[in-house]
Amino acid sequence: MNRLSRFSFWLTSIASAQWLFFILANTIVVPLTVGAAFELSSDGITDLLRNSLIFTGIACMLQGVVGHRFPIMEGHSGVLWGVVLNLCLSAPSMGISLTTVGGGIATGMLLAGVIVILLAAFDMLSFLPRLIKPQVMSVFLFLLTFQLIIIYFKGMLGKTEDGSLDIPRTLFALGIVVFVLVLHIKGRRAIGHFSLLIGMAAGWGLYSLLFPYGQSSAGVAAMFDITLFPLGMPNLNTGIVVVTLLACIVDLSNTFTTVRSVSGLFREYEIGARLKRSFLLNGFFNLCAATLGLVTYAPFASTLSFLKSTRIVDRKPFLIGGGLMMLLGLIPSMSHIIAKFPIIVGNAVLFVIYLQLLGTSLKSLEGKVFDSITIYRIAIPVLTGLGIMNVDADVFRDLPVLMQSLISNGLIMGVLLSIMLEMFVKWDKGAEVEKELQ
Repeated sequence: MNRLSRFSFWLTSIASAQWLFFILANTIVVPLTVGAAFELSSDGITDLLRNSLIFTGIACMLQGVVGHRFPIMEGHSGVLWGVVLNLCLSAPSMGISLTTVGGGIATGMLLAGVIVILLAAFDMLSFLPRLIKPQVMSVFLFLLTFQLIIIYFKGMLGKTEDGSLDIPRTLFALGIVVFVLVLHIKGRRAIGHFSLLIGMAAGWGLYSLLFPYGQSSAGVAAMFDITLFPLGMPNLNTGIVVVTLLACIVDLSNTFTTVRSVSGLFREYEIGARLKRSFLLNGFFNLCAATLGLVTYAPFASTLSFLKSTRIVDRKPFLIGGGLMMLLGLIPSMSHIIAKFPIIVGNAVLFVIYLQLLGTSLKSLEGKVFDSITIYRIAIPVLTGLGIMNVDADVFRDLPVLMQSLISNGLIMGVLLSIMLEMFVKWDKGAEVEKELQ
């Protein structure tokens, strides 16, 4: 029997299933929340979910075979996901309809897709290494960690219909967190490798037994019944288009940071060609996602945490997992089963994964020494971004639409602040002044 990096067939199969669950858990919550935010019907949400399953699987395989060719999940961008939800919440205060919001987002994503494809095709992305310096990468990783940890932590808190805490479900989610952590830390080698899969599978089974009526599901979608621009036809609402376009451009740092970080695991440091192919596909994914009403795609930074947690870096299980993900969306009955997956279980397991992402964020600062002046390189953008994340977006409702949508997003503001600080502040000179004062 052929082996892939010393993994037998059955281990590869289990690793593939673990990749499938990881991709699924990171994917399913996005179309469900976006569909709810746009007040779509049950059938409309089901269509989004099906499209998301199919296209996510395709995107993962294309990046793994044609793009950067690393085992990195390609999924809905956390940056754009936050922007989309914020814009939906802000729609009433801006005096516009949800379909207008959706159409503006689609236009911004289409423009971003064309721009990224052109920049990559004509080798005009060389500015990224100069713009996205190591400090900016660190800020991005910190803020992405905080944003996603907040989302998944809130998702672990079970709530009743009146909005109060559902203590049994919350305790169950916390139990899943402890269970996965113990398996990963104390389990033997094989168990540690597959702790995330075991946690998801066991959590799903136990949840179905303990809370048989606690998980609603969407209906079964008809195959190939595709609706173009389901969130709204493209329009030229300047504020929404500009904010979406800016968010997509800022999210280029996600691709750059993630691919470069994962390449270190493979000790491959000349990745210019890989990045170019990855960006070309990112631009294409932008166009497709806008047309299908999906949040645009980007490499998942949490993949690095996943690879470190499982200690399985082979590409074959990743590609198989992506293929299985696509098949889940193509088979209506399977989509119906997946729609029953308890989101609270996925949030609990993802919470554990993103704990590892904090380690990656800290490691990005390894070897750097900060004094009372240079500490502001990190403190200003990170703490400002974190502060904005904890402010209700409604606070900014009196600002112009463009500023309102931009300033209310802590991750984007933090990254932009970091870029400006690196561009316009001479930190080396500040360090010399600090030494003189000492």
